[in-house]
Amino acid sequence: MKKVYKLENLDCAVCAEKMKHAIEKIDGVESCDVSFLMQKLTICADETRLDEIMKKVVKACKKVEPDCKILF
Repeated sequence: MKKVYKLENLDCAVCAEKMKHAIEKIDGVESCDVSFLMQKLTICADETRLDEIMKKVVKACKKVEPDCKILF
């Protein structure tokens, strides 16, 4: 399932790339893209585990960019 989320307070393209690589390592994530310019997270993941996966995505993003929020 493909989902798109708005990001808030993503400060740089380097952080976006780090977040992308961290998210891709999460079990159940097929692919993802983090766009600094658009302030968007696009993720393709297992629909049946999406809530569990998104909790891990939030944690991974907070490690890279503590001020960044994923707007659900």
